[in-house]
Amino acid sequence: MIYVSNLKKTFDGLEALKGVSFHIQPGECYGLLGPNGAGKTTTISIMSAILNSNEGEVSIAGFDLQKRPLDCKKNIGVITQEIALYNDLSAYDNLLFWGGMYGVPKPELRKRIDETVELLGLAGRKYDKVGTYSGGLKRRINIASALLHRPKILFMDEPTVGIDPQSRNLIYEVVEKLHRDGMTIVYTTHYMEEAERLCDRIGIIDDGKIIAEGTLDQLKASGPMKETVAISFANLTDEQCDAIAKHWNDLRRFDQSIHFYSKNIQGDLSKIITKCNDARAEITHIDIRKINLETIFLNLTGAELRDK
Repeated sequence: MIYVSNLKKTFDGLEALKGVSFHIQPGECYGLLGPNGAGKTTTISIMSAILNSNEGEVSIAGFDLQKRPLDCKKNIGVITQEIALYNDLSAYDNLLFWGGMYGVPKPELRKRIDETVELLGLAGRKYDKVGTYSGGLKRRINIASALLHRPKILFMDEPTVGIDPQSRNLIYEVVEKLHRDGMTIVYTTHYMEEAERLCDRIGIIDDGKIIAEGTLDQLKASGPMKETVAISFANLTDEQCDAIAKHWNDLRRFDQSIHFYSKNIQGDLSKIITKCNDARAEITHIDIRKINLETIFLNLTGAELRDK
């Protein structure tokens, strides 16, 4: 359904993408997971014909994006991070406008609007001006506008950033329904729990490159993953960290916290705490982390996902 090969993009001499390649099967929900600035939005923008790449090829639903961009656009719906709505118009009139832009005939369009606002939980407020909506409600209408022409492929670029929990959970449910109905979805996020919940396969992108790809189980099995004890300290010094490291080699320091890695966390936890106490390091918080996307990302990059 989607083929991306060797995408490269440079902005003012800065390499945003450094040869990104992946493919997505029909009906698959594919997650692009990475920190802010990793290249997620640039990749989506190129795939949806908003940006041109410097190098590389993209195929959408069998069409070459460079040679047949209009055919590609007919098959995709795009939900960007920016809200593309008119605040002085009602949600219904906004959807009439966007559906008209897609060329949906008016009788069919009105039917689709009613179905879509029902799906997004907004049937009771469809005649209210968008300017009276919360950020979460605006995001839902933004999603509705991308579904009116019944696309085969939906690009969702961080659709839950900065919205309320109710809207976030509803968006999850909508994505899951669209996925069950066979829509191909490309979902970018820096929230690992979203990718774990929604995506069949995940591509981890960092510094303009895909550094790992696969199902969650495949990513877990792709390296010597270990469970993690993340311990935060008050005023941790280099000397204290060095003293702890003498007795526990498999660790990484992140400012005022240390991550200890083990294949038997439950058995090793008391030993780790003892070594910290021996170094007179004041513990403020202990977090035990099973193998998940966060620990996978840390193993691959040595960096906190949200800190970059």
